[in-house]
Amino acid sequence: MLAVTLILADAPAAAARAASDDAYGSWAWPVEHARAIDRDFEAPASPYGPGHRGIDVRARSGDELKAPANGVVRFAGIVVNRPVLTIEHANGVLSSYEAVDATVAVGDPVERGEVVGTVVDGPHCGAGCVHVGVRIDGAYVNPLLFLGGVPRAVLLPMG
Repeated sequence: MLAVTLILADAPAAAARAASDDAYGSWAWPVEHARAIDRDFEAPASPYGPGHRGIDVRARSGDELKAPANGVVRFAGIVVNRPVLTIEHANGVLSSYEAVDATVAVGDPVERGEVVGTVVDGPHCGAGCVHVGVRIDGAYVNPLLFLGGVPRAVLLPMG
C-alpha cells in the first residue's frame, strides 16, 4: 500500500518535471480543427481505481491525427478491441491515442505535426472523438499540461 501511495504522490512532481523539460504547454493539438474536449481527465484515486485517464478531444472519423511533439512510435495495434497508437517523447513521456488507424509502425521516428494516423470510430466514445492519454513513469497525467490547456498556478502575495 505504501508503494501505491508513493507512486500516486510522485505523479504530480513527475508531471511537473516532464512538462518543464518538454516545454510546458508546447505540444500541438493532435486533431487540427478541434480544441473542444468532450470529457475531461479524471485522476483515479489508485492505479486500478475508476477514473478517466485522458481527455476526449472532439474529432470526426477520417480526421488526420498528428504527432503533438517529436518522438518514436512505441505501439501501434489493438488493445482489447480498440486501435491504439502510443508515441514516446522526450524524457520518456508517453502519449496514446484511440481509436486511430495508425499510418506509422513501431520504431518509426515522428516529428511534431506529422500525420501518424486517421481517427476512426471506436468503442470508447463511438463517433466523434479521439481519446488522448499521457503517462509519465507509468502514471497517467492530464494531457492538457502538455497541450497548454491547464493554466499554471501563480502564487500572489497576501494583503
